[in-house]
Amino acid sequence: MNARVVAVQLALSQYADAQRAMSMAAYMKGHFAFYGVPAPQRKACQREALLDWRPDAASLVAFARAAWRVAEREMQYVACDALDRHRKVLSPSSVNVLEELVVTRSWWDTVDAIAPVVGGLAKSDSDVSGLMSQWVDHDHMWLRRVAILHQLRWKHDTDADLLFEFCARRAHESEFFIRKAIGWALREYSKTNPDAVRGFVVDHAAVLSGLSQREALKHIQRQG
Repeated sequence: MNARVVAVQLALSQYADAQRAMSMAAYMKGHFAFYGVPAPQRKACQREALLDWRPDAASLVAFARAAWRVAEREMQYVACDALDRHRKVLSPSSVNVLEELVVTRSWWDTVDAIAPVVGGLAKSDSDVSGLMSQWVDHDHMWLRRVAILHQLRWKHDTDADLLFEFCARRAHESEFFIRKAIGWALREYSKTNPDAVRGFVVDHAAVLSGLSQREALKHIQRQG
């Protein structure tokens, strides 16, 4: 077992709360077990356990893989936080491990945390960016969601043509998590270019779900 994973587990176990764990598991539809440690306390535990850690790519992905094998879901959250915090040490080849994590023990909580990490690699590497065009049509739903969301943090650097292409390519889907992702990605970009998003929604109103349209226009409508 990875020594740093064990250190975080020991720290979390001191604050385990069986009652809260049941509530957290219920919120996640019973898919995962939990220690029952709320996010602020979890983050404090991981900061203490990983205070002096300056990983390279190999040790970072090894930590993430080991954390993914722990039954309690908080450890996957710790891994996601570590991947995001140290994402600059990752190389384009790390996308293979990120793909493995996306399709393993999959649910929106970890998938949405990994999407921006994948996005960081795609932003700086054309091969990873090209891979997103494969993922958006992938049989695995969560990889499609990552492809749609990978530009969330890009703001003015967003490739709007690619964003709109991906949203249009998946607009026919009935899957809730894809419809929600389309709306979320468009809403985030609307903070940078509201006219472009409004125009896309109008032009694609016949194919975009009501959910995607409502989510896409939320920020625009709040701004009046």
